[in-house]
Amino acid sequence: MKYVVMIYGADAARRMPEVKTELAATGELVNAEELQLPSEGRIVRIRDDAQTVTAGPFVQTDPQVSGMVLIDVADDSRAEAVAARISTIVGDRVELRGTLLSS
Repeated sequence: MKYVVMIYGADAARRMPEVKTELAATGELVNAEELQLPSEGRIVRIRDDAQTVTAGPFVQTDPQVSGMVLIDVADDSRAEAVAARISTIVGDRVELRGTLLSS
């Protein structure tokens, strides 16, 4: 089953190399990426058949999502264990969500 672990905190995603190394060794890593700062983001939408692109920053929330890890594990219990380990590595909370189409 596939899950996304979203990492919060500006500095948390800087520990991604350790996360990648550990999960690659178990064969559970699908992908992991650190995200650009919210100020680098854009909103893209279609209105009246015209594309509009709006530059960031956007809603000011604290903390911001700073990275994501896509994992492929046997079950919910293992997903929670992996998320807990990622939380320990990055030193901040993480959010765990199952995927809908590739589970």
